[in-house]
Amino acid sequence: MADLMGFSLNSLRFSCSCPNSSLLSSFSSCLNSTHTSNQRLHKRGVSLCDSPSTSVEFVSRIAFSPNKRFPALKVQATITRTEEPKWWERNAGPNMIDIHSTQEFLDALSQAGERLVIVEFYGTWCASCKALFPKLCRTAKEHPGIMFLKVNFDANKSMCKALNVKVLPYFHFYRGADGQLESFSCSLAKFQKIKDAIQLHNTDRCSIGPPVGVGDLTLELLSVKKAST
Repeated sequence: MADLMGFSLNSLRFSCSCPNSSLLSSFSSCLNSTHTSNQRLHKRGVSLCDSPSTSVEFVSRIAFSPNKRFPALKVQATITRTEEPKWWERNAGPNMIDIHSTQEFLDALSQAGERLVIVEFYGTWCASCKALFPKLCRTAKEHPGIMFLKVNFDANKSMCKALNVKVLPYFHFYRGADGQLESFSCSLAKFQKIKDAIQLHNTDRCSIGPPVGVGDLTLELLSVKKAST
């Protein structure tokens, strides 16, 4: 360690004692030797710069410098998952309407005028209702002039009990001043009953008088029944 320190000090004293011309010539020869070694390294495929820091800086400039021909673009993708509607939430078109209350039911019958109205009473848990529903949707598409009302039994139990709905799926047929035409239960195997009823009641006619609706079914009657139970 002492020898190394002495060598360094002697070299320093020697460099300081040399005149300027000697320093320049010595520095020039050092540069030439460095350049020659770099050329040899370049022929071997080594970096032109033998200094590690300079080599890292050179590589970093190549790797991270922006490309003018192909500018960097930031792309942000948003993926949203949308759940498919439940089978009873699917509607065939504007002539198929979900009923959520007795008032909506009465209003729909009143606004239907002379159109034939088919009311389906269903349960979300009812396997027969689920099996029949796709065919009912196709029927609604085939008859855009008929209004189809969907009533969820569990969400409208008071109204369904007032209308004597005891079996699911169950259907009511209404038309204008004629009021309720008929009612029956139906399954997929007996779907022809619905087609026959449509053919029977969906004929051209002119009724005199306002729509009858559902007879004695009113909000007041339902409220009284609900209070008594």
